[in-house]
Amino acid sequence: MSDQRQAVVVRRAEHADVSGLVTCSSALFAEDAGTRDPSINVNWPREHGPQRFAAGIDDPSRLLLVADCDGEVVGHLVGALGDASAMKPVKAATLVSMYVQPAFRRGQIGGRLVAEFLGWAKEAGAEATEVTAYSSNAEAIRFYERNGFAPQSVTLQTSL
Repeated sequence: MSDQRQAVVVRRAEHADVSGLVTCSSALFAEDAGTRDPSINVNWPREHGPQRFAAGIDDPSRLLLVADCDGEVVGHLVGALGDASAMKPVKAATLVSMYVQPAFRRGQIGGRLVAEFLGWAKEAGAEATEVTAYSSNAEAIRFYERNGFAPQSVTLQTSL
């Protein structure tokens, strides 16, 4: 697998990558939200992803990265810039979603994706970055903490 890891290139997504982005996003939804949040439409990536990813590629306030292994998208990251407001006078970048196929994990690909995101956010003038993870996803939380994120708030929910 070390040969696979060396062959993975992290780069900005192109329109030819939309299908791979949908595949990765579908896997993320199935693995993460699909096992943790029954209110999430796990079919969203297939139903709405093609249009959203295609639009995001051309939007300067969004970042779409892929981890490419010999022409196959094996991971992705989506980021978005948010403007400062009267309530929160800080321009922030949100790491919207990230996924690396299980066979490619533990090879620093996630760290490379996050490093690219942080560089983009800083270059765009963001003063802060944020990411959301399910509280039951301890592995994701540890990963984000290792990459410089720290807990700030907790969302509590109840079903009606």
